Amino acid sequence: MASTQNKRLVATGLLLAIAFILSFIKLYEMPWGGAVTLCSGLPIILIGYRYGNKWGLFSAFIFSILQLLFGLSGLRGISGFAVVVSILFDYLLAFTCLGLGGMFRQKIKQPAGAIALGAVVTLFLRYLCSVVSGWLVWGEYAADTLAMMGSVGQSILNTFTGWQLSFVYSIVYNACYMLPEIVLTAVVAAILMRVPQIAKQL
Repeated sequence: MASTQNKRLVATGLLLAIAFILSFIKLYEMPWGGAVTLCSGLPIILIGYRYGNKWGLFSAFIFSILQLLFGLSGLRGISGFAVVVSILFDYLLAFTCLGLGGMFRQKIKQPAGAIALGAVVTLFLRYLCSVVSGWLVWGEYAADTLAMMGSVGQSILNTFTGWQLSFVYSIVYNACYMLPEIVLTAVVAAILMRVPQIAKQL
C-alpha cells in the first residue's frame, strides 16, 4: 500500500514538474497575457485520468498555486477587487479545472477518445474562467486590443459598447490562444493514448 502511494506521489510530482516546464514553452503569446503553450495542461489532465478526479483536482490546485506565484507580477497596478477576481479566475479555478481530465474514463470505452474529450472539456472550463476574468478585470484593454485586430476588431467596436464590449472582447481575445491550446492538447492526448507503452501505464 505504501509502495503504491509512493509511486503515485513520485509520478504526480514528475508530471507537475513537466507541466510547469511546458508552461514556459510558448508557441504564441498574446499582447495582454495568455499564450499557446506546448500542451502544458496535458500532464495535469493525465494525473486526473490516471488517479481519478479527487487526486487530479488536488494536483491541479497545486499547479494553480505555482502558476499564481510566477504570475503575481502581472497583477500590479490593478484594484483590490480586480486582484481577487484575477487570482480566482485566472489562476485558482482556471488551472484546477484541469484535474478533471479523467471524467470520461469510465464512460467512454476508447481511451484515446476519453482523454481527448476530457482535455477538451477541462480546457474549455479554463477558457470560460479566462472569459469571466477578462470581462470583469481586463476589459479596459478592449478598445486598444480590438483596434489592432483589423476589420473584425473594428466591427466589434462599432457594434458593442460598455460591458457588452468588454464581454465580447474577452470571448474573442481568450479564444485566440485557448482554442488552439484546446485542439493541440486534445490531439496530442489522443496520440499518446494510442502508444501501447503509455496506454498501459494509464
